[in-house]
Amino acid sequence: MKSDRWLLPEGIDELLPDEARILEDLRRRLLDLYQAWGYDLVIPPFVEYVESLLTGVGSDLDVQTFKLIDQRSGRLMGVRADMTPQVARIDAHRLRREAPTRLCYIGTVLRTQSDDFASSRSVVQIGAELYGHNGHESDVEMLSLMLETLALAGLQDVYIDIGHVGIFQGLAAQAGLNQEQKNELFDALQRKSVPDITDYLASVSIENGIRQMLLELAWLNGDMDVLSEARKKLQAASDDVHQAIDDMTQVAEQMQSRYPEISLHCDLAEVRGIQYHTGIVFAAYKSGVGQSIAQGGRYDNIGRYFGRARPATGFSADLRSLMKWGMASEQSKNAIFAPADSDPALQQKIKELRQSGERVVAQLSGQAGGAKDLDCDRQIVSRSGQWIVEKIK
Repeated sequence: MKSDRWLLPEGIDELLPDEARILEDLRRRLLDLYQAWGYDLVIPPFVEYVESLLTGVGSDLDVQTFKLIDQRSGRLMGVRADMTPQVARIDAHRLRREAPTRLCYIGTVLRTQSDDFASSRSVVQIGAELYGHNGHESDVEMLSLMLETLALAGLQDVYIDIGHVGIFQGLAAQAGLNQEQKNELFDALQRKSVPDITDYLASVSIENGIRQMLLELAWLNGDMDVLSEARKKLQAASDDVHQAIDDMTQVAEQMQSRYPEISLHCDLAEVRGIQYHTGIVFAAYKSGVGQSIAQGGRYDNIGRYFGRARPATGFSADLRSLMKWGMASEQSKNAIFAPADSDPALQQKIKELRQSGERVVAQLSGQAGGAKDLDCDRQIVSRSGQWIVEKIK
């Protein structure tokens, strides 16, 4: 119907001037922050062939991706639903550096369904990635930059959840679980459903000691003391599991030292993104908000799909959610109203004011409304043959 032409698709939204101004200010300040930390901005394309866009990622991203046929080549293309694989491709295939590479990005991604970040399917994704280093120092740097991002956005009452997918993977390997069995147990662990975990473990044929260790994962969460408890309760686990616990401990201790005011939560059953992540995983939460506001982790395997395997860690967030849940507020407009006058001296005054960073709104002949209608708090007036700026009373 003609009366519905103004409607947008469900989950697709737009920003009006006040919100757009706040979002753009936050975007600029965050990119300046990443620049100060040594991260270079990249701008991947909005669409790519699906072979590249979905290489090495989980099936969840596949179903989130809008697909279309390229009319020139006849090949299937996808509209990006996540920029992380694109940035990994740039590092592995285009830059090909030996030294650690720090990249950041921001752009709109389009998803078939809403996710935890926001109700929108059109998310403004911002993030940073660090390639070429396999130590816990790069995980700590990425977590630190995520916290600095949240602080700059004005988010308060934030707590961090840290896990390591290697703990679950190591125990599942000891148990001899196949992929289907791992997926079912993974689902129960994500829901923290102890009855479901218990029932499922009772239904599969595994050694009792390993079954008990897998069940313990549901209870091993809390402050850093839980890591010491994990070493005892998972004593019979493989070396890979103990190495993962050591990695978690090193990262948690350094983060607690750098940010003693931040609440840190360790969760050994945190296996989010197990098809994608390979080590430390983390997420930021805010009191009163039911979903994560930023998340990330290590994903060392993805580079090999682009011809060059490199260690990798990163994080991302939805810029609109940061604006929504943070303390970012509209800058005072402080605009200046300029009268409709062709006097060269006035035009020079307007030019100088704009070059100095002032917002100057020029009056149009015969327009409706005046200075206050255009949110101006000052105006240019002529006094004794000079154009000067005065406060509007």
